[in-house]
Amino acid sequence: MNGVTSVRDMGGNTFGLKKAIDQGIVEGPRIYPAGGAITQTAGHFDFRTPNQKHPRFGGSDPAYVAEGHAYIVDGTSEVLAAARENLRHGASHIKLAAGGGYASPADPLLGDQFTFDEIKAATNTAGDWGTYVTIHSYHPSAINKAIDAGVKDIGHGQLLDKPTLEKMAEKGVFLSTQPFTLCSEPQLDDFSNSKLAQVCKGTEFIYKTAREIPNLKLTYGTDIFLSPKETVESSVKMMERLLPWYKPGEILIMATGNSGELFKLSGLRNPYPDGDLGVVMEGAYADILLVNGNPLDDITMVTDNSNIRIIMKDGMIYKNTLD
Repeated sequence: MNGVTSVRDMGGNTFGLKKAIDQGIVEGPRIYPAGGAITQTAGHFDFRTPNQKHPRFGGSDPAYVAEGHAYIVDGTSEVLAAARENLRHGASHIKLAAGGGYASPADPLLGDQFTFDEIKAATNTAGDWGTYVTIHSYHPSAINKAIDAGVKDIGHGQLLDKPTLEKMAEKGVFLSTQPFTLCSEPQLDDFSNSKLAQVCKGTEFIYKTAREIPNLKLTYGTDIFLSPKETVESSVKMMERLLPWYKPGEILIMATGNSGELFKLSGLRNPYPDGDLGVVMEGAYADILLVNGNPLDDITMVTDNSNIRIIMKDGMIYKNTLD
C-alpha cells in the first residue's frame, strides 16, 4: 500500500491509518504500508503537469508530493533520504518505480528507471531496517537490474520473459502481478491507453508461463485505488479473471498463503509479528471467512459478497449472517 493516510479522532488527535485501525479508532483490514512511492524525475510516479516546474528548477512540490504520497528524487543520496523518511513514518517495506507505467504522462513503458546504484541504495537501507524493497515495472531490462540490486518483489511484470521468471524462482523473488484484461480505460488519454494495451497483451503469457515454473511464488493483486467500497468489491471480483489459467484453489493460495509469505519479508518492520497470516493453523492470526459453499470448486463463493456468511479478524466477528 502506498501513500500516507491519516484520521482524526474526536479530540482532534491525528493518527496514521494503520495505528487508527490497530487501536480500534476505526475498523478495517490489516495494512502493510510502503509510505510514499519513490520515483525519479519523469518516472512513473511523477504526475506533474507539463507546466509544473521541478522544485529544483524554480517550481514547488505538487500537492500529492507535499502530502507524502510520493517522492520525486534523483541520485543515491536522495533515494536514501526518501527511503529512510518512509521508514521513519512506519513503512513496513519500500516501493520504487523502476520502470515505465501506462498511467504516467511522460515516461515510455519500456524505459528503465533509476540506476543500479540508486536501487541498491534503497535495498541496502531497507536491509539495514530488516525489510525489503518492491518495485513497479513491467519489462525484463528494468526488472533484472532490480533483482541484481537485491529487490525481493516485482509489482506487475506482465511483459517479462521466461528466463527472467526462472531467475526470480531461483532467487526467491516474488511476482505480485495482476490480471489486466481490460485493454483500454476511458479516463486515460491515447498515450496511456496505447501503453495499457501492451501490458494487457502480456497478461495471458505471464500467467501461463509462470504456472510452468516450479517454486515461482505469485501473489494476487489488483492495482486498484478508488473509493473504499469500489476498491474492495472490484479487488475481490478480479479473482474471476484468473479462471482461464488457474483453478479456484490456486487463486486462493495466491491471495492468502503466498501473500502471507511475502509479508513476512518485512522482518523487523512486520507490523503483525505475533502470528502467521494467510493460513489456518494454531498460533496464526484468526482472520477467517466462512462461505456458503466450497470455494475450491467455485471462486464466486469468495468473490460474491452474498456468499460470505462470517468475516472474522483476529478472532473477532465483524459479519455474521448465519442466523
